[in-house]
Amino acid sequence: MMLYPPVADLVSKVGSRYALINLVAKRARTISADAENAGESLMKKPVSAAIDEVYTGKLTLNTDQSDSHES
Repeated sequence: MMLYPPVADLVSKVGSRYALINLVAKRARTISADAENAGESLMKKPVSAAIDEVYTGKLTLNTDQSDSHES
């Protein structure tokens, strides 16, 4: 079974697995909290949405502050 998108592609976008996990987890918590505060239901799981953002380049790692940056 192959994961989509491949983990190797995601890691290459942020630099390391550790950075990828932290970036995705932080963004997923934000997505979840925003949806809860707005009283909306999510079409996909927050982690899946965050992974898609990393894969498409919408969510990147800000290396100056080691924090996420949305483009």
